[in-house]
Amino acid sequence: MGKKLVMAQKRGETRALCLGVAMVVCAVITYYILCTTVLPLYQKSVWTQESTCHLIETNIRDQEELEGKKVSQYPCLWVNVSAVGRWAMLYHTEDTRDQNQQCSYIPRSLDNYQKARADVEEVRDKFHKRQDFYCFSTTQENETSVLYQRLYGPQVLLFSLFWPTFLLTGGLLIIAMVKLNQSLSILAAQK
Repeated sequence: MGKKLVMAQKRGETRALCLGVAMVVCAVITYYILCTTVLPLYQKSVWTQESTCHLIETNIRDQEELEGKKVSQYPCLWVNVSAVGRWAMLYHTEDTRDQNQQCSYIPRSLDNYQKARADVEEVRDKFHKRQDFYCFSTTQENETSVLYQRLYGPQVLLFSLFWPTFLLTGGLLIIAMVKLNQSLSILAAQK
């Protein structure tokens, strides 16, 4: 009976150690991936200054061509705001600015023109309801554009690092508990 109990404990401890080590290894791999993908984007982001934007005008342009995509035309929203004491063009995110500098907002669904138009009108109505809102600008003096939402802000970075940290902590706790259990069983066997 005693030998079977020791073997079962040994097998369980081995499995728990393997689980803890696997969790730590997965956390390290995830940290590496995040540090090579998300962290450089966060560090390169120049949109760090949060300011208050005031809506000046909005306009829906119906016939826009998106470069690099096989969409012939789509409606896009064009928004002018007053931010940091000067006129600026508002972009939804960094990607919107890179895709088409003439559009403030590009609809999600570009396949159906009517759905895209309804999406753009809904966003325009939300801007008209809230004339003042927070936006992100750069510290460069000659920049005439601001962002409504940052893709690579501190919240995204913290959320990305939460799960690997949780995994690493859990794995280290499992390893520590197994080692503590082993040392306590050795102390109990010596007495």
